[in-house]
Amino acid sequence: MSLTFPLPPQEELAPGSEVNPGQARFPEYGRYLEDFAPGQVLRHPRGFTVDAGLAKAFAGAFQQANPLYLNSEYATAHGFPRCPVCPQLVFNLVLSLGVQNDSEKAMANLGYYRARFVRPVYPDDTIRSLTRVRSRRERGEGKPGIVHLETLGLNQWSEVVLQYERKIMVMPRRKGGSPGPTPAPTPVSGDTAGPSGAAARERSDFPWQESPPYELPVTRRSFPAGLTGQGTYLESFRKGDIVVHANGRTITDEHMGWTAIVGNTHPLHTDRVYSTGLSGAMSGEPIVYGGLVFAWLEGLASRDVSENALWDLGFTEGYHTQPVQAGDTVAALTRVLDIAPAPAALPSAGILTVQLVGVKNMTAAKAFEQFGADLFVKENDKKDRGKEKIGAKIFEIERRLLLKRRPSL
Repeated sequence: MSLTFPLPPQEELAPGSEVNPGQARFPEYGRYLEDFAPGQVLRHPRGFTVDAGLAKAFAGAFQQANPLYLNSEYATAHGFPRCPVCPQLVFNLVLSLGVQNDSEKAMANLGYYRARFVRPVYPDDTIRSLTRVRSRRERGEGKPGIVHLETLGLNQWSEVVLQYERKIMVMPRRKGGSPGPTPAPTPVSGDTAGPSGAAARERSDFPWQESPPYELPVTRRSFPAGLTGQGTYLESFRKGDIVVHANGRTITDEHMGWTAIVGNTHPLHTDRVYSTGLSGAMSGEPIVYGGLVFAWLEGLASRDVSENALWDLGFTEGYHTQPVQAGDTVAALTRVLDIAPAPAALPSAGILTVQLVGVKNMTAAKAFEQFGADLFVKENDKKDRGKEKIGAKIFEIERRLLLKRRPSL
């Protein structure tokens, strides 16, 4: 069905129209500290349909080595109907969809926690995003506070594909400042013990589970050989191993394009006028959006660690410890923290837990030579342990991978 209607030719109206400065509007997005209330659910705009071209372009640009995201024959042999979308792209899309009405006014993203990729996303799936405010902590008048958020990524069937937590640092509204974001936040009760009315309805629409089950395809026993290396099966790793990844990646202004593609609207990443107008450590050239830094570091590590992964289970305790800007070169190191059996339904796999660390403007080998074990100490813990923070260290996170066992001959 289509709509047909007549319309006269467009005439130029601006020259004869009076300009009234009093009618100017200045839309704002994101939220000040006061605009967050515990239990509040934020429904993020737009949604995003992922096509196969973007999925392959992201996997290539961020140097993913796992054939699941690159090779349809390999993916279908492992039970997937086609190549799944790289989980890092899913993470970046879900987070970025929320920036406009949760963190576009944030001063800093403080950390990622308890992320789980509970089911695959495929090309032509449509992702949308919801966020619930877990808590808000004020730190005194005029000082930035900390907001703890829970975010869900949902597909077109309202199935959860990703859930995670993060903390952001947000300033309170200045006295005499703007009235708040556009659109204004929905009033929601801050009573987390006994929600009622709007709060109760919003919570019922937020399908968060503290321990959500994973839904993954069943792997066949036979699959194309020779497409992955022999050094990345579960048996290839021992607890305590440190893998110093060989190559780095110089990030150019390309990061601005990728920030726009995944939908992140924070001006710190793409607006030079905004970023140079800031004061303090964040002032200067635009900062590379952290989700992209994470994706590049994971890609640099993938051919040594996750090439034979059946799935990226998720991550926790992730921090961007120093900013990255265009022109910086990033490199990665991985430490094996644990090797555990997979659930009984997956006897041909195990769970590998690793710590991924990123550095900038030096090789991973040079960083390991210079800093050694201190690279793997959390930066926020170093003061209590009498250690100096490492200026070249940019990122730290713990990951869990469902990793194949070496097939028997």
